[in-house]
Amino acid sequence: MRNESIRFLIVPGWQGSSDDHWQTHWQNSLPNSSRVEQADWLKPRREDWVGELQRAIAADSTPVILIAHSLGCITVAHWAELAPRQSLHQVLGALLVAPADVERPNCPPALRNFAPIPTHLLPFPTQVVSSDNDSAVGTQRALELALGWGAEVGIVSGAGHINVKSGHQRWEQGFAYLYRLQSRIEQHTLRRA
Repeated sequence: MRNESIRFLIVPGWQGSSDDHWQTHWQNSLPNSSRVEQADWLKPRREDWVGELQRAIAADSTPVILIAHSLGCITVAHWAELAPRQSLHQVLGALLVAPADVERPNCPPALRNFAPIPTHLLPFPTQVVSSDNDSAVGTQRALELALGWGAEVGIVSGAGHINVKSGHQRWEQGFAYLYRLQSRIEQHTLRRA
């Protein structure tokens, strides 16, 4: 897949992605990449976050691959339920890393307005990556979400929440999941042709 014909859209989670976060490193290294900016990273409102994602996708007619982390993954799922058909067709695929289970008992109150999590089939190829020791989502729950979304899933051993705190600044290994997603997108495109 020729990268210059697509746009990579980074969708951070709660509190955004710091300069050391892998999403920032990826944004700086992937061609044609940009980030969804939220007005309030600390007190997220589902409607606002979904609206900003829609604006970022619609801002340019170039096809998009979404690269989301944590609450950003749940934002993508909510967006896909409400998005206009044209915007849905613009998204080639989504890499959803460490989706936050906003329905878990110990979920921070600031995130609970994102519940319930949509579990409908996403209308584009999707790759979920989670960890077997992520405090924001259990392994079984990550598998359930991936199944509902129609996603391939990769469970990484001992990777925590796949963020700076768990030692994932550049997360070079994550590119393997992005390349896998891009291969699925190419296969999907060929089947539709």
